[in-house]
Amino acid sequence: MDVYSIFLAVMFVINLIFAAIIIFIERKDIGATWAWLLILFFIPFFGFVVYLFLGQNLTRKRLFDWDGISKVGIEGLINDQLKLMQSSEYRYDNPDVEQYKDLISMHLVNNDAILTNQNEVEIFVDGQEKFDSLLTDIMEAKEFIHIQYYVFRNDTLGKKLIRALEEKAREGVKVRILYDELGSRKLRLKHFAGLEAAGGEVGVFFPSKLALINLRLNFRNHRKLVNIDGQIGYTGGFNVGDEYLGLSDKFGYWRDTHLKIKGQAVDAIQTRFILDWNQASKRYQIDYEDRYFPAKVNRGNASMQIVSSGPDSEWEQIKNGYISMIMSAKESIYIQTPYFIPDQSLFDALRIAALSGKDVRVMIPNRPDHPFVYWATYSHVGELLKTGAKVYIYEKGFIHAKTIVVDGEVNSVGTANIDMRSFKLNFEVNAFIYDRPTSQKLAQFFEEDMKSCTELTQTLYDERPKIIRFKESISRLLSPIL
Repeated sequence: MDVYSIFLAVMFVINLIFAAIIIFIERKDIGATWAWLLILFFIPFFGFVVYLFLGQNLTRKRLFDWDGISKVGIEGLINDQLKLMQSSEYRYDNPDVEQYKDLISMHLVNNDAILTNQNEVEIFVDGQEKFDSLLTDIMEAKEFIHIQYYVFRNDTLGKKLIRALEEKAREGVKVRILYDELGSRKLRLKHFAGLEAAGGEVGVFFPSKLALINLRLNFRNHRKLVNIDGQIGYTGGFNVGDEYLGLSDKFGYWRDTHLKIKGQAVDAIQTRFILDWNQASKRYQIDYEDRYFPAKVNRGNASMQIVSSGPDSEWEQIKNGYISMIMSAKESIYIQTPYFIPDQSLFDALRIAALSGKDVRVMIPNRPDHPFVYWATYSHVGELLKTGAKVYIYEKGFIHAKTIVVDGEVNSVGTANIDMRSFKLNFEVNAFIYDRPTSQKLAQFFEEDMKSCTELTQTLYDERPKIIRFKESISRLLSPIL
């Protein structure tokens, strides 16, 4: 037997071992398992190197340690609200909200997501307006500022934000910043030297033990949260970087959706931040103290739940919330997402809604930031067209919004894309808002964005070039691990 034959035999055995690891040890879902086996078959050995970066599961010890953090001060509220809902004694501030009691109960039971009332919601769809508001609120802070972003760049916007935070820290305001190391891979702790010297604290989510290389591409903290003095909260799709102001030549105008919240829901944002902070920052821990949850002035009429999901959860909570909303639709479903790679359950819910005569509309970008993900998205929206759903391609720039609006009455805005990564692999947070004015305003934004779109008709989709069909086919096969 020559050297080449021996090499092939060894590679074959190694591939079998790798395949056994994927099938019997990791025990992924069937779609993901077949996708990884396909990669191993076509890219022997090197496919497993890719798997080391993208395919490993989070250890159960890590999950249970994190899940075991006690949320002191809210257990009683959760139990009391749950008992009232189960006994039908709960009194909704707005009678229109009661029609979504099953969705509300699901989030409360499985995610500890308390239904909060009397919230005021401001919507931002432009990055400059969002960060102008955020910087103004930062400069008016008196007690503390908690900031968490997946992407935090050391560019013009990032430096401006850090300088503002340094100034507040020197005034005695407690400033804490948490960022994801992979999403902010060019950011270094040295960039916060001035902030830390002024008394600020910085946490890094899942930092790498290897210089310049992070082997954990999955299980990233994709959340974007801000809490100022326990009175103002922010969450949504905008990260910190010049491109989010529309200053990128590659993406052009950046269309996103972000929320500024005042009211009881700010406490839920605070709880989520503290959980994430205490996991990431071993040096500085935050205790659950009343000063972080101050009394609120009644701000508005919106009811909402702040819902988290991630690999630390038994259920794909945000995805399940989307499905419940879709199945409750009586007239319309509007979705904006940069990636549309639903699993079969979510796709079936949309397909049934469209086939039942509901007005299903999906808006995606025309400028891909991840080619495989984009062509998998194109394939899925193409299949959705067959049901009578309408698909719009945003042409003005890049649409990064993660919103769903049903019947102009209930909506969800947050960080979760419609793909496997957001539903299963990354840590996400969404606001589920039971409020007609907020929902109708989001629907109006969608309809205004349609003016900057090309409608993807069945005829246009059928006429796509063969090269696009090929890209779709490959990307669709890999979609369970994208």
